[in-house]
Amino acid sequence: MTEVNTHTAAEKRDDNRLIIFDTTLRDGEQSPGASMTHNEKLEVAEILDAMGVDVIEAGFPIASNGDFEAVKAIAERTNTSVIAGLARAIPGDIDRCAEAVKHAKRGRIHTFVSTSPIHLKYQMQKTQDEVLEIIAATVAQARNLIDDVEWSGMDATRTPIEYLCKCVEAAIKAGATTINIPDTVGYTTPAEYKDYFVQLRERVPGAENVIFSTHCHNDLGMAVANSFAGVEGGARQIECTINGLGERAGNAALEEIVMAVQTRSDALPYHNNIDATHIARASKMVSAVTSFPVQYNKAIVGKNAFAHESGIHQDGMLKNAETFEIMTPESIGFRETSLVMGKHSGRHAFREKLLELGYDLGENAFQDAFQRFKDLADRKKHVYDEDIEALVDSEMASATNRIKLVSLTVIAGTGSAQRATVTLDVDGQHKTHEATGDGPVDATFNAIKAIVPHEALLPLYQVSAVTEGTDAQAEVMVRLEHEGQTATGRSADTDTMVSSARAYVIALNKLQQKQERVGNGVSLVG
Repeated sequence: MTEVNTHTAAEKRDDNRLIIFDTTLRDGEQSPGASMTHNEKLEVAEILDAMGVDVIEAGFPIASNGDFEAVKAIAERTNTSVIAGLARAIPGDIDRCAEAVKHAKRGRIHTFVSTSPIHLKYQMQKTQDEVLEIIAATVAQARNLIDDVEWSGMDATRTPIEYLCKCVEAAIKAGATTINIPDTVGYTTPAEYKDYFVQLRERVPGAENVIFSTHCHNDLGMAVANSFAGVEGGARQIECTINGLGERAGNAALEEIVMAVQTRSDALPYHNNIDATHIARASKMVSAVTSFPVQYNKAIVGKNAFAHESGIHQDGMLKNAETFEIMTPESIGFRETSLVMGKHSGRHAFREKLLELGYDLGENAFQDAFQRFKDLADRKKHVYDEDIEALVDSEMASATNRIKLVSLTVIAGTGSAQRATVTLDVDGQHKTHEATGDGPVDATFNAIKAIVPHEALLPLYQVSAVTEGTDAQAEVMVRLEHEGQTATGRSADTDTMVSSARAYVIALNKLQQKQERVGNGVSLVG
């Protein structure tokens, strides 16, 4: 095991610097329906690295071959961020994780085990002493493989402090360099969470030589507040995700953490390495690849975050923007200047608009998006930013799919059966089917299902207008579920039926890709 002079490291540490640990690619991807393809994970990792994220938790290498390959590829390609892989306190997990991150410029093994009484009794079925032995053995194993080891006590905030102190002490003695105290189920309050860190740092031998970390879930809506309470208690690493993505109600949102520090430096006298101007682009990319829309009133990155409809607010904004905006759109990567887009707009103007909206597409993707934009502009008098965002998000989601919508014809109305004729490109072959249904959407989905037989259920079908007016694009969200796996597809078009078909096909592709990654042998296609 490599010896590290932790006293020297602690003495040199900047006590006001916050380490930003992003787990969008691991905890975020565990959100039902939010799975990403291999290439999508690489794209997200690239922007996280560019924006200055200190630690990227790239995945859970033991979960599947696909996850292992994604973590390995991210480790090989990332320039500055530490690349972490997650591992249960199981020797095989830790070996697999070490193999995945070994080619990173700086790699980390993040290993965890449950510590709360309810988890030990029902999930682990272990005694407290047995778990202490597991911590000592597995952290030591990890430290013998890599210098940077993070240990987490799952459900730490429902663990008695006396036992949690013993667990943390065992992890530090075995070689852990970062100690994470997760609020796994979003249970704690700020005062309670702060006290955990205060007591651990005061009572555990060697606590002064490690970095303490927060990991807060948002089940009670306090994830960001709890994270800062942990910092007040002595934590200097915050674990978070883009758009607050994560299991159940999600995690502390990276954009909220970063902009709170930037905006309220008087109350939060800390700093970090994040270039906040990348936030808008990162938010849009994560939303697009997961098909998880950002709620309109979401802090920092929501559609309405810098929108003002009240007359009083508008009057104040015209006189001085600071009357109702505590930060500027430019500070997170939005631009105030808006190019008016329409059917006469050229490629250069469209590319500039995409960059303004946070999209930097490759040439092929750009050409496809530009053609869809021109098609939309021919049908729609006013093309708003939201229209372009929906168009590009839909294009990005379907770029690498095995199944693609080629054409759709729908016959609907009173007095006759609703019929839909669908042509799909399935692995390069065009297949057509006509079906009836209880309405045009049902007929369309029945036709798709006839071409690509499957048993997935449809727990969610949702339609919303992207902008106002009768020519507004309809944004459709479809969620499919099969054998415990879920996938969400999102698409937008001025034709609701076309948007519905595309969203269904995107969800079907994602479900297929997810089931291939987990290696359960189930195939929806072919």
